[in-house]
Amino acid sequence: MASVVRLIPGRTVFFVCDIQTRFKPLIYGFDHVVATARKMMKLAKVLEVPVLITEQNPRALGGTAPELDPAPLGKLFLGNYTKSAFSMAIPPVTAVLKQHDFKSVVLFGIESHVCVMQTALDLLALGYDVHVLADGVSSCNRDETGSALSRMRQAGAQITTSESAAFELQVDADKPNFKAFSSIIKEERDNTQKALEFLVRPRTH
Repeated sequence: MASVVRLIPGRTVFFVCDIQTRFKPLIYGFDHVVATARKMMKLAKVLEVPVLITEQNPRALGGTAPELDPAPLGKLFLGNYTKSAFSMAIPPVTAVLKQHDFKSVVLFGIESHVCVMQTALDLLALGYDVHVLADGVSSCNRDETGSALSRMRQAGAQITTSESAAFELQVDADKPNFKAFSSIIKEERDNTQKALEFLVRPRTH
């Protein structure tokens, strides 16, 4: 019987992978990836989940999409790391993971078959539980994503959705933050539906 891998409140971090401005005309469903990432960053504040961002060669590819401003996160924002490696698991980032004793990583961004997948594989090899948001990843070529998700699943990653991951971290409707949490879920309902329809549904047909 396979072991159950759950998101662990208090030991989870959100990884925002290379959602940069120059990718906008190139990535399939880029605006939906941004919308999912923006929602997760709003939820991170309510759920008190730290957030870490990377940028791949920002001189050439631009900075992180302006919709993903980390300022509202305050101390929950663990930094924006520039990289040349495709994986986010570069030494400064793995040092942050160890410093905070994280166990679960929620991963979303681009490209699914390159930076996202290599990050997932590296983190799994390091012993972390990786949860990839199916409605928060994409690639230039739409059909790359399904294969990338399959490989990550085979390697041990959990493939989930933004709302599923959020509720798993919320755990209980009796918590004092539930009203704020529920409010974000409701305001983001249309964006959630569109991201699922555009990014997830094509892979299931």
